[in-house]
Amino acid sequence: MYEELLEFAVRMAREAGRIHLAYFRSDKLAIRTKSNVYDVVTRADKESEELIAGMIAERYPDHAVLGEEGGSRGSAESDWRWVVDPLDGTTNYSQGLPVFAVSIALQHKGETVVGVVYAPYLNELFTAVKGSGAFLQYASREPERIRVGEKQALATSVIATGFPYDKDVNPDNNSDNVARIIPYVRDVRRLGSAAYDISCVAAGLLDGYWELALHEWDVCAAELILREAGGVVCDLRRDRGISIVAGNAGIVEEMRKYVR
Repeated sequence: MYEELLEFAVRMAREAGRIHLAYFRSDKLAIRTKSNVYDVVTRADKESEELIAGMIAERYPDHAVLGEEGGSRGSAESDWRWVVDPLDGTTNYSQGLPVFAVSIALQHKGETVVGVVYAPYLNELFTAVKGSGAFLQYASREPERIRVGEKQALATSVIATGFPYDKDVNPDNNSDNVARIIPYVRDVRRLGSAAYDISCVAAGLLDGYWELALHEWDVCAAELILREAGGVVCDLRRDRGISIVAGNAGIVEEMRKYVR
């Protein structure tokens, strides 16, 4: 039912990825700050979101769009809404580090039914359709079905996390959780792109993930990919933003002992 929409989402992601690669490690990024000095945006963020929004408006003019850079567009009454992070991992991107991604999700009546996370420099494409499983296509290989890892002990697990942009003033800046959990895990990674992190958990490349104060565009596509790969997402239900713990059910339960 949703395959045509998935194909369209993949095409948009690949087109946005071409914009990312065109500016990557160049002197034409036009880096600016947003909410504070730590929160940056580049011309690649803005141009890729405009490309995606324009493609949606042309093909599905009655659909709504929520984007990190452009906010809400289109009909608020529509049953269909695209949730877009045009460049997740902008700090990495602006530094010339290769871990960044396009994240595109489609919701129907509030439920996410299509998810695409594409890391253009790494040439990794994660996709999912509601009820049809999750897949990873690497380079020119055929897409392969992915599953979350099976580890049940933190001592053998490599997990990932991130930090809010206002970590200098926000007491809920995640440093206490890192201090609590790090003695009990094999190691912790901070890759710098929530959508890519969660997708790596879906593929078993990471064993678990948590982060505080995220936004809908950070997690919408990757959450569907994770769930379709057999993973679970636990909502920490904090007052600000979206705060989650993700992995297989056993690892999520273990992480919850330390992440609060």
